[in-house]
Amino acid sequence: MGSVKDLEILKKPEGDNLGLGRFTFSDDYSVLDFGKMPDSIKGKGVSLCMTGGYCFEQAEEQGINTHYRGLVNKDGEVVYTDELDEPTNVMEVNLVRVFPPEFRDGEYHYANRQTTNNLLIPLEIIYRNYLPKGSSVFRRLERRDISYQDLELDHYPEKGEKLSQPLFDVSTKLEETDRYITWEEAQKLASLNNAEVDEIKETLSKINNLITKIASKAGLVNEDGKIELAYDSNGRLMLIDVLGTLDECRFTYEGIPVSKEIAREYYRNTFWADDVETAKRVAKENGIEDWRKICRSEPPQLGVGLDRIVSNMYTSTANEFLGRKIFDAPKLGAVVGEYLEWYK
Repeated sequence: MGSVKDLEILKKPEGDNLGLGRFTFSDDYSVLDFGKMPDSIKGKGVSLCMTGGYCFEQAEEQGINTHYRGLVNKDGEVVYTDELDEPTNVMEVNLVRVFPPEFRDGEYHYANRQTTNNLLIPLEIIYRNYLPKGSSVFRRLERRDISYQDLELDHYPEKGEKLSQPLFDVSTKLEETDRYITWEEAQKLASLNNAEVDEIKETLSKINNLITKIASKAGLVNEDGKIELAYDSNGRLMLIDVLGTLDECRFTYEGIPVSKEIAREYYRNTFWADDVETAKRVAKENGIEDWRKICRSEPPQLGVGLDRIVSNMYTSTANEFLGRKIFDAPKLGAVVGEYLEWYK
């Protein structure tokens, strides 16, 4: 059970043999690493499933190895997006083994990898083409967790800056709160050699270019996004989880956010966001694994009317990506216009 999708295990991964599972995408959403929020966004689950399936199919056409098997239609058949007459929220995928780190003495400890077969890489791999004002990069720079030199930039970046070349970033995947780390730390944590790191970055570059091309059809700019990776039963790098959706990527339409960033921006201006930051800081200082247990407040619901606008953004973007009106949603430009009116 996840905060935005549930996993049904049809066959467990064992040894070198991949497992089999199905994601069921829900209308739930998550921000600030909190988990399931108190309300939901209508149509989000089916639009994520359709968008993610389409992007997986496009990745496979580019020769990229993925765990995607197809989408499950109303008759229980596994098909591709162009074979569906109506949207679905169920995706079938291959599964790999996961070895979570052990939390002790206030820190996470990862075991040395013994094989490259049938194994999750415990990292989230991030590309950044722009540095929008909401980017975590600026918070890390302000806290002096990193310097711009650490990011291989030749100057201190400005908010909203388009980078001359993509910045590749990395964070942990299996900890209570995602933690940004250096590539050197990531290599040690995941027991990766130099050639494997190079291959990961090459795959990330291919996905970045692919999503940029797909998004441009909808008039969207691909500002940043993330992918997750594993090794298949033969030790080949494999794209997993989901990609190219409004949850995995930060898109803009004529400079206006079209992604989960809208919800993030709304919540950053609430009292709850301040309590979240305090809880995370206190948890880190005191070696507490789950900061949610000490958060002083619960999150409010999305603003009145914003839930419907965000819903239309998800479904309209899916229509644009797939190139057909599979959802009854306004054109994306109209949805963005409505958001601007709401924001005023």
